[in-house]
Amino acid sequence: MSAGPAQPETAPEDFFRTDIRLGTIVRAEPFPEARKPAIKLWVDFGPEVGERKSSAQITDHYTPETLVGRRVLGVVNFPPRQIGPVRSEVLVLGVTDADGSILLLNADGDAPNGARVS
Repeated sequence: MSAGPAQPETAPEDFFRTDIRLGTIVRAEPFPEARKPAIKLWVDFGPEVGERKSSAQITDHYTPETLVGRRVLGVVNFPPRQIGPVRSEVLVLGVTDADGSILLLNADGDAPNGARVS
């Protein structure tokens, strides 16, 4: 699957208004009510942001049991979205693999929950 063409240029200030933080998945559950296969996630983004809930279409590579404890990157300053019965409070970030399935983004090292992408 192609990633598509590059997006138009944007100012660095626009990018830095997006608050992307490191968090740890503390809970994950199947989301059978979703239109497309998905997993409900609870992610701890540290004391400044707290725990946020999300729905992620990541079932091709992950199960709820394999996600708890995994470090992820997420956008914490988008407005919440209602996805069926779930109020999604964070956009967990990923990239698509060659088959179009999502692979979660994370960070190396021991940065704390809530560390901001800079």
